[in-house]
Amino acid sequence: MVEYEWVRIARDLERRIRNGEVPPGGRLENERELADVYQVSAGTVRRAVRDLRERGLVETLPAKGTYVSDPLPPAPDTPA
Repeated sequence: MVEYEWVRIARDLERRIRNGEVPPGGRLENERELADVYQVSAGTVRRAVRDLRERGLVETLPAKGTYVSDPLPPAPDTPA
């Protein structure tokens, strides 16, 4: 089965968040920086970040950036 790039990026960003590489309240790189890191378009990064936002892992503040939610929601395989 083919995996969309945005899914791979969202999974990697979630791993970074859950491992504490980007702590709660920490700021993610901007779309252009993430696009350079993952070598994809800004639209692909935007879709990955939207997925994280929909799952409550990040919040995007207009003209300020995207920040890791504090507190983080539990991981899907972690009992609440």
